[in-house]
Amino acid sequence: MTANDTQPVYLDFNATTPLDPRVFEAMREWFLGPPANAGSRTHIYGHRAKDAVEDARTKVADVINAKPEEIIFTSGATESNNLAIIGLAAHGEACGRKHILSTAIEHKAVLEPLEYLGAKGFEIELVPVGSGGYVDPDDVVKRCRKDTLLVSVMHANNETGVIQPVKEIGEQLRANKTWFHIDAAQTFGKEPDLADIEFDLLSVSSHKIFGPQGIGALCVKRKGNTRVSLSSLMHGGGQERGLRPGTVPVALAVGFGEASAIAKVEHQVRAEASRAVRNSIFLKLSAIEHVINGDTSRCQEHVVNIRFPGVDSEALMIALRESIAISNGSACTSDSYEPSHVLISMGLSEDEANESVRLSWGHVTPALSNLLLKEILTGLRIQL
Repeated sequence: MTANDTQPVYLDFNATTPLDPRVFEAMREWFLGPPANAGSRTHIYGHRAKDAVEDARTKVADVINAKPEEIIFTSGATESNNLAIIGLAAHGEACGRKHILSTAIEHKAVLEPLEYLGAKGFEIELVPVGSGGYVDPDDVVKRCRKDTLLVSVMHANNETGVIQPVKEIGEQLRANKTWFHIDAAQTFGKEPDLADIEFDLLSVSSHKIFGPQGIGALCVKRKGNTRVSLSSLMHGGGQERGLRPGTVPVALAVGFGEASAIAKVEHQVRAEASRAVRNSIFLKLSAIEHVINGDTSRCQEHVVNIRFPGVDSEALMIALRESIAISNGSACTSDSYEPSHVLISMGLSEDEANESVRLSWGHVTPALSNLLLKEILTGLRIQL
């Protein structure tokens, strides 16, 4: 997109990414071709669809060094998080382990399932974060008890882009009976070290890596000879190893697989392009007072959370909406005007949180022109 386009420049990639044309082409035949149900075993159409789904499963698994049979397709990371957390409830009740650890900055797709279990008698403990926006791994592990069923920590925060110490946590939990879940919606296909991290459950999403919306996966690994004791949240079929009944959307699975394969090959080039956009933003914004929320040394290349003192973020977004599309929090809570729970947990006041916006971009984002940056500065000055 260029400065001459009539549409605003899109800087909300953490909410969703545009669909890669190559991914669309891979899905096209499955949308327009013969009927395809991977569960139909009696004819060639069903076998062909099953082969396509299994190929996609392998491509998703390859990104995180997992086995294809460990990948359970879902409708997205939200469903994966629910399956990972609520799906453990029956096991926790049966073995008397009803303590769950997570962090104060998790996405609502983790916090709300935890609240649900809290109402069912589970003890939910949220570990605080510092001003840098990340938890201390030792603080997480030292809170584990004999009755701790699960530790759930996101890999990178969706609002600040700050990477959490999941590698260190995973290593310390390796010999522990506690299961470890990572919400990797923002890092799958972007952070290559994810393949080397110890975990038991991992939630990922297609539409964060230029794939189609409506599909994601939960990776369910083994700990030695033991597989996580999950129970399905739905009933009505044996698909996805009995954990996610229902017809697998073949076209979406193919698209997710293609997006995963591309991301694995291109992640370094994409990161470099995103870094160039980041440097451009930081250079131009030096012309006006601002504060970066979160430790920039731990932040992903494609996102930044910025506070403009004295500027109401809602008013700023309205002032910029004809030229630049940005957000001030998670897309899942965009209808709410509550201050960001993430920023509040980092020690910001409500007023400071309400002065903050998130900019997120990708390798396809053009170098931001002086004209567009002028729009940002103009919008800010209107509010000052």
